[in-house]
Amino acid sequence: MLEGIVRESIGKKSAKALRRDGYLIANIYGKGLENVAAAFKVNEFIKEARKKETLAFDVKVGENVYKVVIVDYQRDAVTNNLKHVDLKVAIPGLVSKYLIPVKPYGTPIGLKNKGVLIQSKRRIAVKCTAENLPNSFDIDVSKLDIDDTILVRDIVVPDGVTMVDADRIAVLGVIKAR
Repeated sequence: MLEGIVRESIGKKSAKALRRDGYLIANIYGKGLENVAAAFKVNEFIKEARKKETLAFDVKVGENVYKVVIVDYQRDAVTNNLKHVDLKVAIPGLVSKYLIPVKPYGTPIGLKNKGVLIQSKRRIAVKCTAENLPNSFDIDVSKLDIDDTILVRDIVVPDGVTMVDADRIAVLGVIKAR
């Protein structure tokens, strides 16, 4: 479980000092909860985020344990180091909006016909409870030929999950290479 500290002061000067000491600044929020200003060791956070098996994972800040989902992060423009992360608490039984990653698998037929696989959307917005939260949408692209696309409406959605994005939006497609 990832452990962090609660930040006492929420200013630019203290944030810079924490970053210099190897901490990642984080905001933890959720519906009905008070926002928590936290900080995690950068390397520990990256290790935990990579090894997690589900979209939501546990973090301990102070005395409280939260089940959180990574909503957004900011990187330094020059060094590409993580600067800030937003974490949303996945509250059981409460319907909330989440961004679920799209993971294509297989080799499209169109690649052999001089096509290129284009992934238009990396994450799809859904509304669901924390219990029904899918880890990712795994999409088989092996049947895609040139000028074929997979739209949001073509994705199989588990029970208790509703799509927020419009059903006519393209997610994956194969186009002809120039």
